[in-house]
Amino acid sequence: MKTLADAFHHTLKDVYYAEHALIKALPNVIKAVSQADLKAALKAHLAETKQQVTTLERIFASVGQKATGEKCDAIEGLIKECDGVAAEATGKVARHAAILGCCQAIEHYEIARYGTLREWAKALGNSEAHELLGQILDQEKAANHTLTHLAVTAVNAA
Repeated sequence: MKTLADAFHHTLKDVYYAEHALIKALPNVIKAVSQADLKAALKAHLAETKQQVTTLERIFASVGQKATGEKCDAIEGLIKECDGVAAEATGKVARHAAILGCCQAIEHYEIARYGTLREWAKALGNSEAHELLGQILDQEKAANHTLTHLAVTAVNAA
């Protein structure tokens, strides 16, 4: 990478890969939880993630690039951690709390990436990508807020 545009395209490929990886991983996470509100929130976010992939494809098109992913070691590690927690936590309350924490780590990663991409798009003069990345960023922030609310009001209290 030599330019901001190079960094933008690299990171866009990174998040595209990450969203696809999450689409594959979330069904197993959903199966691992039985707390109704947490399960519902994860199902809703899975559907939202699928829509985000479509939005990312629009962003790739807006910058004249083919939508392709590039392996994201960070998301691979976060998913591996979540899978490990689900396998290791034998207590229902501990499992729900630990999985919720892992999901929030994933949201925080996505918030950081989408916030960066949004500002790079603005700096590069791509208003369409800036707006679309802002929409995804808002969705990720809302998902994190939902998880925080669930942790505070239901999961941690159990």
